[in-house]
Amino acid sequence: MPDEPEAAGLLALIRLHRARGAARFDTRGNLVLLADQDRALWDHAAVAEATALLTRTARAHRRPGPYQVQAAIVACHAEAKSFAETDWAQILVLYDLLLRLAPSPVTRLHRAVAVRHVHGVRAALEELDGLGGALDRYPLFHGTRAELLREAGRRDEAREAGERALRMTANPAQQALLEQRLAWE
Repeated sequence: MPDEPEAAGLLALIRLHRARGAARFDTRGNLVLLADQDRALWDHAAVAEATALLTRTARAHRRPGPYQVQAAIVACHAEAKSFAETDWAQILVLYDLLLRLAPSPVTRLHRAVAVRHVHGVRAALEELDGLGGALDRYPLFHGTRAELLREAGRRDEAREAGERALRMTANPAQQALLEQRLAWE
């Protein structure tokens, strides 16, 4: 399997996610969003190893697949010194590639977040407008939409989307985050 680029991509993806694991929840078990995570808690050696594996694989095989692209997206986040320094333009390019390799509504949802950081909240909301039917039963769609609507100053719509996301999820950590955000309204 070492010669299979997608196996290496999946391994890099898993390692990158695990490297950030210690910062994903606070001491009470609440979710900590990427923008708020303490990057000092990340395993930077594991990030370096995973990105080196990804780079070696890309150079050796020149056959990007979905796992490699997903790992490259996570690597962009993991290598940024801060959330503000994230290379969102590169992430958007990678999502475009991922959509060509493995199109899905969830990938389009994640791409909309990158669009928000590159082109603004209105452009991101336009991206989401086309996903409602496909992701209508997906709580993260409604949670993401709530955040974008809140940022756009559309508070009533944001509250409605946030409440819908809350009703749809059974995950206690997600519920706590959504309840906290709704309390801000």
